[in-house]
Amino acid sequence: MSRVITFGEIMLRLSSVGYDRLFQNDGMQATFGGGEANVAVSLANFGIDSTYVTKLPGHAVGQAAVNALRYFGVNTEKIVRGGDRVGIYYLEKGISQRPSVCIYDRKHSAVAQAAPSDFDWNAVFENADWFHITGITPALSDNLEQICLEAVKAAKKHGVTVSLDTNYRSKLWSGMPFSQFRSPYFSAPASKCRASRSRARRGSRSHLPFPCAMSRTAPVSNSVRFPLSLIMLSLLFSFL
Repeated sequence: MSRVITFGEIMLRLSSVGYDRLFQNDGMQATFGGGEANVAVSLANFGIDSTYVTKLPGHAVGQAAVNALRYFGVNTEKIVRGGDRVGIYYLEKGISQRPSVCIYDRKHSAVAQAAPSDFDWNAVFENADWFHITGITPALSDNLEQICLEAVKAAKKHGVTVSLDTNYRSKLWSGMPFSQFRSPYFSAPASKCRASRSRARRGSRSHLPFPCAMSRTAPVSNSVRFPLSLIMLSLLFSFL
């Protein structure tokens, strides 16, 4: 059975009740979510061995995030504990012509301030088959940019296939362009990249100067141990 590693930031999601506006009433629903964490949970639900890597505080909120992952069968042994806060996002669900609203409060989170020395990637990738990250994580801080690149290099060293969900956010990449983050590592044959049609087209001009399959048109390589489309579809779902 394939063993998948995902790395990113899991956040506390505070959403309004039903379709109310934020703070329209005195109740909010608290759950946890994040692109890479959602992938790990979805794969675990499909019976695939998934491990989630991040950094979370040792207090009760950080432990609640760990417990949420464990509830769905995700391996949390490689989660590093430390730091002071869990990132938060506030969600107001849209209805009819009113769009959804999402407000992020994620600066200075534990994982955003993590140091490269916090993660032992050689231990993380032992007996692993697949490593999945997104374009959001390296944009959160200079430290995470370096950590992601070190993780990709370690994965390549261990012969682990690397997949990247571009999830390009122009506001997050206000400093270093995304094209510099990819470095030489995602151009290797073992790497897999998927993007939406619009993001792949935009990226082909400036942000993604490496082959990136458009999710609706390009076939998945026969060498993939499990469908990459499964990973991408799982990004559509949040857990809890």
